[in-house]
Amino acid sequence: MTESLHPVATHHVPAFITAPGETDVLMVVMAVVLLIAVLGFGILFFRLHALPEQMAHRSHKLQFEIVAVLCLISLFTHMHIFWIAGLLLAMIDLPDFGTPLNRIAGSAEKLAGLKPGEGAAEAPVATATPTEPAADVPGAARAGDAVVALPPKPDIAAAKPKERIHA
Repeated sequence: MTESLHPVATHHVPAFITAPGETDVLMVVMAVVLLIAVLGFGILFFRLHALPEQMAHRSHKLQFEIVAVLCLISLFTHMHIFWIAGLLLAMIDLPDFGTPLNRIAGSAEKLAGLKPGEGAAEAPVATATPTEPAADVPGAARAGDAVVALPPKPDIAAAKPKERIHA
């Protein structure tokens, strides 16, 4: 039995229309193009978001970790001000205050006759020993069952009488 066409139907069918039961080539091609476009856009998006971090890493900036955190915050929150702040931080050089201060501290320790790094180890640590009752220790306060020694009061210098300069 032969199929008869409708009298109004055209006898020539365009190439993008497939016969029933055949593979739709145009749909397969468009699916591949869409997949490549989505992957390309995602790669571009992630590279663009990592741009300030890469700039700071390449130039060995001190603020590299701050720039990296700002880039991650902007990536997850979609607040682009963090990305702009990270880009600006990656472009500028912050002065290094740590190195000169460490050199000053080392020189001061050398003048004091200490070995380098030894000055911070000499800071006294006050500890309270709850061995004596509060009534026996002068200038002590009782905190629960522990006795805490209070620091001694500084000596007050005697006030000098004011001089009358213009009498």
